[in-house]
Amino acid sequence: MNFEQFQNQSRLYVIGALEPEEVEEFEKARKKFGQKAEDFITKCYALHEAFALSLRPAKASAAIKDRLMSMVRERKVS
Repeated sequence: MNFEQFQNQSRLYVIGALEPEEVEEFEKARKKFGQKAEDFITKCYALHEAFALSLRPAKASAAIKDRLMSMVRERKVS
């Protein structure tokens, strides 16, 4: 595996999308490329976290809120 292939695999590794046999090959390449590999993986994790934080949570529908409030009221009565 060359470093460009390693970079492509790193993105998949960070999101947990590699197959078990791919992880094994990836870990070998990670050792082979040393600090350069670790720095790239760190950047991938940072981008992954930034992306996850940028997503807005979906708004709950009125039906879901009504159902939840109904469940809360039932628990108070019991």
